[in-house]
Amino acid sequence: MPKKKKVVVIGGGTGTYQVLVGLKRYSLDLSAVIAMSDSGGSTGKLRRDLGILPPGDIRRALMALSDLPLASKTLEKLFNFRFENGKGLKGHSLGNLLLAALIQITGSEKLAINEASRILAVSGYVYPVTLGKTNLVAVLENGKRIHGESNIDLRWQGEKYSKVPIQDVYLTPRARVFPDAARAIEKADVIVIGPGDLYTSLLPNLLVGGVRQAITRSKAKVILVVNLMTKPGETDHFKASDFYRVVRDYLGRAAKKMTHVVVSNKFPDGAKALSWYKKHQSEPVEDNLDSKVNGIQVIRGSFAHKGEFLRHDPARLARAIMKAV
Repeated sequence: MPKKKKVVVIGGGTGTYQVLVGLKRYSLDLSAVIAMSDSGGSTGKLRRDLGILPPGDIRRALMALSDLPLASKTLEKLFNFRFENGKGLKGHSLGNLLLAALIQITGSEKLAINEASRILAVSGYVYPVTLGKTNLVAVLENGKRIHGESNIDLRWQGEKYSKVPIQDVYLTPRARVFPDAARAIEKADVIVIGPGDLYTSLLPNLLVGGVRQAITRSKAKVILVVNLMTKPGETDHFKASDFYRVVRDYLGRAAKKMTHVVVSNKFPDGAKALSWYKKHQSEPVEDNLDSKVNGIQVIRGSFAHKGEFLRHDPARLARAIMKAV
């Protein structure tokens, strides 16, 4: 029986969820390495009140890899359920509260994730990129600094929002990679980066000390999945080449491991007219890549599924990734 390929997905948020849902249908040894700088919403409240690592994106990854067959949709709704009323409960996700409780019961984030994985019959592994408490800072081209992932993520909501581009991001205090995450990366055959918010979900992983070195030490192919839409306040007017350039620059020496870029070159009719995107001047990311970029193969296709928001279709995206695996 052939040995399963080890695939590690690096990211956070909805994009990573879509990748994991698609890839878990294949016979793979699948792991997720998740950013730990989230500071907004329910996650941010629990982080501040209890001093724990942000649970939200860990919760999503666990749900994506859950193999519980009974009432799986109900379970997913339960874990994603947010309380709309109640002092102290309003805004909290039930899944986040359960993870927070497990952290307090077990005494550590690592043990809590292991327990949650058993409860949810997770097929694969979910690792926080770091166990260190750290915060994200963005430096704009005008020199202004924005502190905190949620402030960067939602800066477009401000009344005085200006589209001054982000020049750089860094973590404070510096963080070291969780050893289990580093080992998974080093042993990987394939590493998938993205899709996800570039500066607030993807790059925070690469900023953690030891992550890029682990990628460099691995024998893995690195696949970048380009976002479908631009993000106001982060990637205004970005094209596919911009996503590639920024990720390449933050990978540093590990960029030599990049072998494939997956980009959508077809979008559902009316994608630009979806109300949220139209309101915030978000637009489909233009595919302006050559067939090969610095020897890197570009995989093109129609990977978008239209709903209230444009998301990657898990099955189509997984098929594209498997071409490189």
